Amino acid sequence: MLQINSETAHGMFTQIMERFDKIERTLERMNKLKDCLDGDTLLDNYDLCQLLGITKRTLARYRQKKLVTYYMIDGRTYYKASEVEAFLNQKGKSLPTRFRHQTNV
Repeated sequence: MLQINSETAHGMFTQIMERFDKIERTLERMNKLKDCLDGDTLLDNYDLCQLLGITKRTLARYRQKKLVTYYMIDGRTYYKASEVEAFLNQKGKSLPTRFRHQTNV
């Protein structure tokens, strides 16, 4: 049977609370990002590469040639789903439903 003394239990509880705090800060940051971009869904590089079926290098070329609009937030690159949808419409493709701009968010 596992025995835990009060000092160990307190240390474990502190670690758990620190993780909850970290998750809470991350969620708050995500909500702020969503608010500052008109409530539009944000896609990161991975999402967009998967969506378009391209590599990260090809996506970098798209950015360099200004084919897609992107936003740098906290050193990370994001794309508005509505702008990606417009890009895909130009190419004759459509954005999957899960990424479409949601006005009731």
